[in-house]
Amino acid sequence: MPVHWYYDRSALKRDYGLVTDYLAPRNPHPDSILWRSSYQPPNQKGDILHEQAQYWGRGGVHYHQFLKAGENTLNLRLCALLIDSLNDRGRYDPDDYLKRYVDFMTTPGRHRDTYIEECHRNFFSRYARGVPLRRCGSEEKHIGGLVGIVPIAAFHRSRPDSAIQAAIEHLSLTHPGAKMESAASLLTHVLVEVLGGKPLKDVLLEGIESQASPYWGHPFLKWLEEPDDMVIGRRLSPACYVDDSVPAVIYLALKYHQNPEQGLIVNTNLGGDNAYRGAVLGALLGANNGMEAFPERWLSGLLCPPPELEACAS
Repeated sequence: MPVHWYYDRSALKRDYGLVTDYLAPRNPHPDSILWRSSYQPPNQKGDILHEQAQYWGRGGVHYHQFLKAGENTLNLRLCALLIDSLNDRGRYDPDDYLKRYVDFMTTPGRHRDTYIEECHRNFFSRYARGVPLRRCGSEEKHIGGLVGIVPIAAFHRSRPDSAIQAAIEHLSLTHPGAKMESAASLLTHVLVEVLGGKPLKDVLLEGIESQASPYWGHPFLKWLEEPDDMVIGRRLSPACYVDDSVPAVIYLALKYHQNPEQGLIVNTNLGGDNAYRGAVLGALLGANNGMEAFPERWLSGLLCPPPELEACAS
């Protein structure tokens, strides 16, 4: 989180060194785009910036400036809302999730993230104009949306068809579009297969051989012989767009399928959209290796772990 959207790796290293643990963010963020970001809701109904609005349009402002070490970013807080909905309803209920989502985003003080991604701004611009909730999403292509389908894959892990259907439905609420649907199908399939007991490496190799999705269409096995910062930097962009970020996750998951700690540290220090790329990567590595494969300091250092994690750790 503190090095999220650092595209200058030398600046990342200068500001934080080699990141191996949770750290608090600090200003200035040299690659921040908040100076050219804006959001003007059509009316009060669409206000989602609240007290953070004063920092928009200013240079050097860190996207997550008020978060503490081990605290989750906005998209992961929304992921926790989905977990609550699944647990309370006993099934995936998009309307229940949408009610929670609107309440969370429009109530001041529910989170402390400064940056609100474009998907949420587009959603609430349309919501404020009276568009029905199910139709407020605008076509998207960012990996940040994929973190929300991880709980759905886990919840429906014994029903693969239901998992993919629900994942696509959920993603369409805020991240509709063919690219996101294809990415959701791929990720959900891999997660369900691995949660069902199949080794992650085998599932990934099968996907590469199948070429069933454009995201599989890269020379991953050849790339395994190259340095990580060449693969994610020259071969693939470290940015958030799924055309590159999903193949980047596949590459890292294949290379570090048995070593979650090293894989996630590598991902973090590669910069770019490492936070959401890392959330998806962490889900794959966790499904393959179990919670015990993660360092204890990472588990105990979470400020707001989901109830399931707290129960397992106690």
